[in-house]
Amino acid sequence: MSIRRRTLLHTTALAQLLAAIASRAQAQGAPFETVKVVTGFPPGGTSDTICRRVAAKMPAGYAKAAVVDNRTGAGGQIAIQALKQLPNDGSVILQTPMSMLGIYPHIYKKLPYDPMADVTPVSLGATFDFGFAVGPSVPAAVRNVEEFLAWCKANPMQANFGSPGAGAMPHFMGALIGKARSVELKHVPYRGTQPAILDMIGGQIPAVSGPIGEFTQHVNAGKARLLAASGAQRSKFAPTTPTLVEQGFKDMVFSEWFGFFLPGGAAAEPVARANAALRTALADKDTIDGLALMGLEAKASSPAELATLLKADFEKWGPLVKAVGFTAD
Repeated sequence: MSIRRRTLLHTTALAQLLAAIASRAQAQGAPFETVKVVTGFPPGGTSDTICRRVAAKMPAGYAKAAVVDNRTGAGGQIAIQALKQLPNDGSVILQTPMSMLGIYPHIYKKLPYDPMADVTPVSLGATFDFGFAVGPSVPAAVRNVEEFLAWCKANPMQANFGSPGAGAMPHFMGALIGKARSVELKHVPYRGTQPAILDMIGGQIPAVSGPIGEFTQHVNAGKARLLAASGAQRSKFAPTTPTLVEQGFKDMVFSEWFGFFLPGGAAAEPVARANAALRTALADKDTIDGLALMGLEAKASSPAELATLLKADFEKWGPLVKAVGFTAD
């Protein structure tokens, strides 16, 4: 045997030994050198902010360092697709809104990932409700959703609303509000909620449907009026705003969540370890207070609870998307 071949065999054997040692260390609970928290959205947004706050509070026993990996594009699809090529040992954790897994399969004929097989549920991260608000182009006398729809009937050329994007839950919420009263509201998609709100307070569009925390500063400044909240109960971030159900829109409850996942096929042990680490991070007061500033309620869960929630939302949104008649292809 040549010296070169013998050296290659020794090198390969050493690499295999080191990999086995690392695997055993992880099984015994040794911390990762670095954990990546992957998001499909750019820095500065809500999803990215949740990731950074959670990464900053990951316990040292789980990871010596945690960094955020922004894999943006295709409305969050690229990050989920990337999981297929990433290790499922707990060193990579995806954070995504529900819509990418529970709604997108109903609006895209072909997705680059399987929303059930390519992710392994670990823990819920945060929950939030939506709001429906109007700006200065809508008369001050309009104080609720029924009055807004009546105004739209009288002014059909202005019967439109903005949302953070086509196919997202706020889009469907606005469309279903109009359908409930046989008013056709034209949807105007934006790249995020804040650009839509800025156009609303500037008078370019009359209304916006979006995460309730996004409206707070503008409502407090008197530049926007929040007509309704979307939750089953009034939002603690807007306690004086009645829900859609309170205003007579039966069964109209829309709540979104952010969840944490490992790549598909992850074993029970890394899932349990990741769940424990995320619970610690989400229970930290700095995390809770920081998310509350954005109208988000930090909330952990068991892997089984998250899996059940995802399945229920997937089944709920199929007929709702069909009722709206929207496809993204």
